[in-house]
Amino acid sequence: MIISLIAAASTNNVIGKNNQLPWHLPVDMRFFKNTTWGMPMIMGRKTFESNGYKPLPGRINIIITRQKDFKAEGVVIVTNWNDALFVAKDADVKEVFVIGGGEIFKDVMHKADRIYMTRVHTLIEGDVFFPEIDKKKWKLVSNRDCFADEKHKYNYSFQLWEKQ
Repeated sequence: MIISLIAAASTNNVIGKNNQLPWHLPVDMRFFKNTTWGMPMIMGRKTFESNGYKPLPGRINIIITRQKDFKAEGVVIVTNWNDALFVAKDADVKEVFVIGGGEIFKDVMHKADRIYMTRVHTLIEGDVFFPEIDKKKWKLVSNRDCFADEKHKYNYSFQLWEKQ
């Protein structure tokens, strides 16, 4: 099973501020939905909370949390990466997506095979970051540039990275 990270990050690797995305990019949201549809998604509790405590439809939502009393409907709650991966493998799919947040990305990046990165071409303040992509370990295999318009404040690029 392919382990993929999927994220949108600014030039300075910001992925969040105050438990929210620091931008609104409708094309990126559509890309995220289409790419992850039907696949298991692994996320941290704070990422789940940033979605309004609602599971994203059409996908198995697997939440990793250390809070033993955490409860939420429509999701699978686990306490560690190995249990999350077990649940994902049980779904019998080719790919699992790790969708955040920063600590989860940092903890599992070395286990990932692929990174779907929407690079938002701006420097922005934030409090959650995507780990630096080590170009000695990762190869950029695809890049599609998109430009700011009336619905998108920033230029951005859809990138696909694969482990070398």
